[in-house]
Amino acid sequence: MKALGIILAGGNNMRMGALAKTRAIAAIPVAGTYRCIDFALSNMTNSDIRKVAVLTQYNAKSLDDHLRSSKWWNFGRKKGGLYVFSPTLTANNSWWYKGTADAMWQNIDWLKQSHEPYVVIASCNGIYKLNFNKVIDYHIEKDADITIVCSEIQEDARRYGVVKFGEDGRITELLEKPVVAESNTVSCGIYVMRRRLLISLLEESAAEDKFDFVNDIIIRYMRTKKIYGYMLNSFWNGITNIETYYNTNMAFLQPEIRKFFFETEPRIFTRIEDRPPAKYNQNTHVKNSLVSVDCIVNGEVVNSLLFKGVYVGENTSIKDCIIMNDVFIGDNVHLERCIVESHSTILSGTSYLGEGEIQIIAEENSRYDV
Repeated sequence: MKALGIILAGGNNMRMGALAKTRAIAAIPVAGTYRCIDFALSNMTNSDIRKVAVLTQYNAKSLDDHLRSSKWWNFGRKKGGLYVFSPTLTANNSWWYKGTADAMWQNIDWLKQSHEPYVVIASCNGIYKLNFNKVIDYHIEKDADITIVCSEIQEDARRYGVVKFGEDGRITELLEKPVVAESNTVSCGIYVMRRRLLISLLEESAAEDKFDFVNDIIIRYMRTKKIYGYMLNSFWNGITNIETYYNTNMAFLQPEIRKFFFETEPRIFTRIEDRPPAKYNQNTHVKNSLVSVDCIVNGEVVNSLLFKGVYVGENTSIKDCIIMNDVFIGDNVHLERCIVESHSTILSGTSYLGEGEIQIIAEENSRYDV
């Protein structure tokens, strides 16, 4: 195997609001079927990277449940495998991960005991397809120390790390979440480097009490290391807040995006649940929507996504909404431009209209009251 993989999945993103209250960002449902981390895991296995570590920490219960079996991503092998590393209290260490670099440093023995020459480091919040072998080949061709996967975006680039290139593809500047973005080219949070170099940089950072991989390693060594950018020219969205989560899901209502992820090889894999197909009863009207398995629809659904196990009552209207897993919606309900949290129960006759900001609904009513 040419490379091993590391997926950074332990962060606490407060900009996700109520959606991150009970789950890690890596475990948040996407496009009705997937979890956010499925895209990074699938790209690893599709690139023949068979040894992958997932570094978890914040609200990791649902993520750990999702990763309980590695067979869904084809990591169940005699060589390699899927490793889930959470902070461990030892005689020498009583800290949680203090940053992304610290998370890798606390598991540095795993890196030292491996034999693969290269490491692919990926964040957990990207929605994309990428053959990492092409990035590694580019990395070798450029004789780079570090290669960062980048993308051009149309939205506000200040949410990401903004990069500037020289003529040969070498990155001359990386500003993490700047006040003013002078470029629409951003880092996708995907990095390639030699394993021994990563070990050396992590040891230097730990000795100086530096804990963040981007600020304390990538940006710090910008002038002394050869850091190149690899442009990803296909679909990429980074889920960083409620707005980007909403927009990313809504993108799946476009036929070309659905075809790219659902029909075009290589596939995106996820943990499979044994659920029945969706059911549409009489007087149901569904238009330009994505309806997942185990849904029962009696009302109107327009420009919306229904995740697994959603029940929609009679004379109910749902427009421009994301309805997450196992939500029960009563009769005569009107929802527009909302995100309904998993396992919510919306009482009959209720109306929620998201005007301006997207409204998040989390109702813990009894279904017997519907």
